[in-house]
Amino acid sequence: MTNDIAVGLDIGTTKVCAVVAAPDETNPGKLTVLGIGKSVSDGLTRGVVTNIEKTVRSIQLAVEEAQKQSGVKITAVTAGIAGDHIQSFQSRGLVTISRPDNEITQEDVDRLIEDTKRVALPSDRRIIHVIPQQFIVDGQDGIYDPVGMSGVRMEAIVHIITGLITAAQNIYKCVQRAGLQVNDMVLEPLASSYAVLDDEEKEVGVALLDIGGGTTDLAVFEERTIRHTAVIGVAGKKVTDDVRKGFGILTEQAEKLKREHGFAYLPAIVDNEPIVLPGIGGRPPIEIDKKLLCQVIQPRMEEILEIASMEIKRSGYSKHLSAGVVLTGGGSLIKGTADLAREVLGMPVKIGIPQGFSAGLVREIENPIYATGVGLVIHELKHRDRSAITPAMYNGKGKGSMKNIFNRMKMWFDEL
Repeated sequence: MTNDIAVGLDIGTTKVCAVVAAPDETNPGKLTVLGIGKSVSDGLTRGVVTNIEKTVRSIQLAVEEAQKQSGVKITAVTAGIAGDHIQSFQSRGLVTISRPDNEITQEDVDRLIEDTKRVALPSDRRIIHVIPQQFIVDGQDGIYDPVGMSGVRMEAIVHIITGLITAAQNIYKCVQRAGLQVNDMVLEPLASSYAVLDDEEKEVGVALLDIGGGTTDLAVFEERTIRHTAVIGVAGKKVTDDVRKGFGILTEQAEKLKREHGFAYLPAIVDNEPIVLPGIGGRPPIEIDKKLLCQVIQPRMEEILEIASMEIKRSGYSKHLSAGVVLTGGGSLIKGTADLAREVLGMPVKIGIPQGFSAGLVREIENPIYATGVGLVIHELKHRDRSAITPAMYNGKGKGSMKNIFNRMKMWFDEL
């Protein structure tokens, strides 16, 4: 693998998607998309691996497709982690600066971040990310980068995100069994935010809602920092199940019906033409009314948005979101979702499309379903210089040992 190519692997409940991209030399800050691979996933439930073999196969298919498109041999990826086992909370830490000149260095900041990680966690959980909210130097708060300042006492308020060790290990195992090395694991709502939010939105306050297949991921930003994260175990797959049960049709038919004819908001329907579906086992075809279909989809979408609304209120930042809510993920593609979200959440809503590309498969990638995959690539390129993994580890020797996995988990934290 060449040094500057990154691969993001979004292992989702309904699809696995691999995105291969590299920085654009002629246009700094932009990316060239070299390849996209997508495969159907059915080895996960609500974002957590429940069947290793099926998940490995889905990963291999997605990676093979991305390799063919990009002409790049993929050996290492940055994987996403989600699931309703994800929890987050605030923590504080304190260190003193004992140097004669009292100047704060990056070493002191790292020492302080380590101090904030000293929290009592159940034995089955690990810290995935530690995200500094602000630093306080000698009682002066509101500092975002204290390096180079003078001070004697430095405190930090951080946002800690934790996940179940076993859930992370299972993702790790699947990727390694597919013959790939894991560079890093990143929380999926955090990754999606890199792809669809810009700095202005993060500064004035915005909530990102990624409605996927098995989980709905939420990330709340204000003053350029992530303030709250949550993963909700209700998403697009539940909508499909409702359609399947409501009309007594196959899951495939329900998914197709939802995607092609589904509406999440009754007033958005203009023509109420019936949809004709072939009957099962030689039975006569079924006619389905568009408005009736909407009456099945809308309550479940409302439920997802109401849980998200409660989470936003719980974060304490609902009054600070001037940029409103950005919807992304496959679930946001159901027609009328943005209108319904405006009504339920009572704030401005837009659909988030991955941005920041100048060449390659630009048209193909500009779709909310690729938000997490693109974000994982951006995260990898942003943090590559700090990566604790050397290229020598790519050769696959000593892959997958439990010790390696635990060591990797210890290195899991990154700063934004």
